[in-house]
Amino acid sequence: MQELRGKVAVITGGASGMGRAFADRFAAAGMRIAIADIEVPVLDQAVAELESSGAEVIGVCCDVSDHESVRDFGRAVEEAFGSAHVVCLNAGVASGGLIAEQSLKSWRWVLGVNLFGIVHGLDVFLPGLIEQDEGHVVMTASIAGHTSFAGLGPYNASKHATVTIAETLYSELREVGSGVGVSCLCPGFVATNIFSAERNRPEVLQDTPGEPVSDEDRLGREAVLEWMAANAMQPAAVADMVHDAVTSDTFWIFTDEDHLIQIAERHERIRTRQNPNAKRISEDLFD
Repeated sequence: MQELRGKVAVITGGASGMGRAFADRFAAAGMRIAIADIEVPVLDQAVAELESSGAEVIGVCCDVSDHESVRDFGRAVEEAFGSAHVVCLNAGVASGGLIAEQSLKSWRWVLGVNLFGIVHGLDVFLPGLIEQDEGHVVMTASIAGHTSFAGLGPYNASKHATVTIAETLYSELREVGSGVGVSCLCPGFVATNIFSAERNRPEVLQDTPGEPVSDEDRLGREAVLEWMAANAMQPAAVADMVHDAVTSDTFWIFTDEDHLIQIAERHERIRTRQNPNAKRISEDLFD
């Protein structure tokens, strides 16, 4: 899609972080913006700021793990703007811990948002894109969709799934000559609040509802967020890459080359049937 002006951009997880940056960038390109997010105060603020910049925008409170909630979002987009054109399935959460210690609630939370958020978004928006034979889907995966760092089991699983869904959809659409494009965004470290995503974890999926975060966990999260703010890529730079990928019909979007060595090593170990190289994400983060 080379001409974006007047078209409609749909963004899940669009009130903060990368999603908010996508909204700003596509609004600057003259698109009408529909953002979905589960955090209402932040969503309202994002809508107000986008409107003040001159954008046509709607914001809808949406739980992407709930199919009916995503369907409601789709109806709101249709009523406000008509058909979607660029669909960014971006909502995501992260939960750390060893697989042996992960609860089923943690699995359900992470996969519900990161994996079924993609599935639900495709179910609601993809048929319209295919019918109009125009549009582009951007799925936010991660470097974690190409690596398998210890301590991130559910997150890794969700992002590997996103990568293969994106690749499969790309192949299927190309096979039938569709005018709908697909991009797979695989960011490394970006300055977002994903490592504090527990703030939005539903009580029914919390392991210890109402129990305060331990000082150790709180200090650990603060250290990660402080490092991210000082060293990670800014969301606006990622948004520029996403915009350019949509207009140039580029599939892979890697935000940096910091993890290409780990990806290449993993592929080589698979090719040569070597055992995986055990490494925790924290080692890579603070090296």
